[in-house]
Amino acid sequence: MKSTKFQLTAVALAVLLTACNGEEADKKKVSTAVKVEQATAKEKPAENSKEQQMTEAEKASAIYEAYWEENLKMNPLSATFMGDHRFNDRLGDFGTEKGRAEALAFSKKYLSKIQEIDESQLEGQALLSYQIFKNDRQAEIAGAEFPDYMQPIQQFYNPFNFFAMLGSGQSAQPFNTVKDYENWLSRMEEAYTGVDVIIKNMRTGMESGVVQPKALMVKVVPQLKAHMVDDVEESLFYTPIKNIPEDFSEEDKKRLTDEYVKMIETMVVPMYTKMHDFIKDEYIPAARETAGMIALPNGKEWYAFKVKQTTSTELTPDEIHQIGLDEVARIHGEMQGVMDEVGFEGTLQEFFEFTKNDPKFIFETKEDMLQAYENLREKLDETAPDLFKVIPKAQFEIRAVEAFREQSASAASYQRPAPDGSRPGIFYVNTYDLSARPTWTVESLYLHEAVPGHHFQISTQQELKDIPDFRRFGGTTAYIEGWGLYSESLGKEMGVYTDPYQYYGALSAELWRAIRLVVDTGLHAKGWTREEVLDYMEKNSAAAKARRVSEAERFMAIPSQALAYKIGQLKIRELRTLAETELGEDFDVREFHYQVLKDGALPLNILENKIKKWIENQKA
Repeated sequence: MKSTKFQLTAVALAVLLTACNGEEADKKKVSTAVKVEQATAKEKPAENSKEQQMTEAEKASAIYEAYWEENLKMNPLSATFMGDHRFNDRLGDFGTEKGRAEALAFSKKYLSKIQEIDESQLEGQALLSYQIFKNDRQAEIAGAEFPDYMQPIQQFYNPFNFFAMLGSGQSAQPFNTVKDYENWLSRMEEAYTGVDVIIKNMRTGMESGVVQPKALMVKVVPQLKAHMVDDVEESLFYTPIKNIPEDFSEEDKKRLTDEYVKMIETMVVPMYTKMHDFIKDEYIPAARETAGMIALPNGKEWYAFKVKQTTSTELTPDEIHQIGLDEVARIHGEMQGVMDEVGFEGTLQEFFEFTKNDPKFIFETKEDMLQAYENLREKLDETAPDLFKVIPKAQFEIRAVEAFREQSASAASYQRPAPDGSRPGIFYVNTYDLSARPTWTVESLYLHEAVPGHHFQISTQQELKDIPDFRRFGGTTAYIEGWGLYSESLGKEMGVYTDPYQYYGALSAELWRAIRLVVDTGLHAKGWTREEVLDYMEKNSAAAKARRVSEAERFMAIPSQALAYKIGQLKIRELRTLAETELGEDFDVREFHYQVLKDGALPLNILENKIKKWIENQKA
């Protein structure tokens, strides 16, 4: 997930921006507003005034606190996922012109405030926070030039799938009290009215030539149709009623049941029907046959911006394309070593076919697949302390991806736990089409998504106490996904990959990330077609057709995100090699991992500077 890695995607969040009101939030805003006024006020003649006594770091902290409070009000879904339930009755703005203007003004306001801080007076965590906060606001302002709001939906990030996950009671939206149930009714009212905004923005895109590829949008139609039920009780949105707490009064049970039935009949089904019909009858005929961003107005510049934001580097699409080609060749060489070890006689392509199709590499049942991950959990929990000083307190569950989205979902993903411990993290495993999920993918996928990958990194970050909230719950994609892929490389150090086929699975996963560098830049910077991408994947990997198709369409849907994995991994590995070389016998892998993780998901350029300073301090 990825990615992001809490599972409310950046695209979905962009659709759901607004400014909201709330009595409790307003009380807190008064407090934080005072702090910001102190933090940014010009010095006054009065001696010993409070603002004169504040350090630059304290002033900056007050700005971060005020920013975070205002940000949560503008993004109530973010608050829900972070365990702040004050805004659980709101969804937010769906991309109105007013909402977009307010979001841009918000970014400009806080950039102006932070620029009043004297950076030369900051050090340590305070300096890191300043650099990240300033960079993030500048990126938001620069990104406003590009009309993402005209393309708010595709098969991979579909806000209507997201609503269904929330409304089912199996995600971050709580359904424990009567007020919780009422909150969701209010949120659904906003969703129902917000459909018109989404359609309006998509029509604007149709007029401007900013539309999604047709190949993606045909996959959205069945996703929506799945919720156009005839029987209310078959709706996912009825699940909270099926699971209504026993301690609710009979009066509340009846009232809420009636209201949820009405909600599904008058809002849910009409909402999904309206979106379904618009996409099927109007949007798909206007969608484009091309696959990459290069075909969009200003698409080349738009993609270059996304690349810079995703990787937090100055690498160009052409440079990344070449890195990908070089890495594919290197990993193919590593795979030849596995072929020699298992005594396989034939070409690499023949080995790909063998590992894809031999029955011994295919799970018999979905339950067998899930159990394989559960078995791995116990083993890696034992060996993780050998490489890590700090083990996160948060727990996680292993779940199959829900049926309504499994055909378009990736092989696995991770959803962060609630910071207060009320909800564990979730490691989602895609059990659709077992023939496309070979047994040799288990160890590398688990390392990436769970331990020591996303679960370790994200949970450790949330549990940090000495950084502002925008860092506890934010982060750079290249760091997050780079850490996940780097974690896959730790398998032998953690006692797995003893089976050469599982190690081949790790190489295959790494190869896939290298291929992503080639095909993502190929699609969006070089004009490759969907078919050219699929052909390159088939020739260079063992991925089954179902996976090749879903992944190719993922790259089409979320340009540049796929670059994060390999670019981030290469940087973390480069820094580890540097530390091992410079420190020699004094190198401690547990301390290195602690240094990488202890400040959260930093931009790669900032991470590099930080680790190099740590190395110099260790040598001194």
